[in-house]
Amino acid sequence: MTTIEAKVPDYLAKLAAEVAERENTSVDNIIALALSAQVEAWKIRDDMETRVRRANPDDLDALLAKVPDAPPTAGDELPEG
Repeated sequence: MTTIEAKVPDYLAKLAAEVAERENTSVDNIIALALSAQVEAWKIRDDMETRVRRANPDDLDALLAKVPDAPPTAGDELPEG
């Protein structure tokens, strides 16, 4: 395991301590979980940006052309107005 020293705002350290106490775990664990969640969010964003760059509008048009022109299934209608 790697030890990381970081400066965080006092209010954030207090919130992390409160959550750790409530969850019956350590502040280290709360910070590791939060860091993991944020890193995963950045990874997902980067993956989505990569997919967007590969997208081809003509492919979307071809896919939409296959959708039948039919009324929506009951319950899927758009609201009035």
